[in-house]
Amino acid sequence: MKLSSIKLPVDYRTLDWTKGETARVRNEYAWLQGGLCYWCEKPLSQPPPAEITELRIHWDLFPENFMKNPVHLQHNHETHMTEGAVHAYCNAVMWQYHDR
Repeated sequence: MKLSSIKLPVDYRTLDWTKGETARVRNEYAWLQGGLCYWCEKPLSQPPPAEITELRIHWDLFPENFMKNPVHLQHNHETHMTEGAVHAYCNAVMWQYHDR
């Protein structure tokens, strides 16, 4: 059963995290992705694979609470449109290594 009537993708800039909108969109993507990470395609309920976590991350590039939530809502930084739910670590890899 679908979680909501959210029409994806969504312009990330329009989401109000204080109202839970970001979480609802992230959860919708996680459901549509069968619980798998958009980036590494491994279960979001488990840590990302070693080939991802072994990459050196420069944490000073990221906001202080970046890893607070283990699952993030990935969005395209040029179009601002959402793309999927990802592990927080995968999000860091995408940002640092792939300019996403």
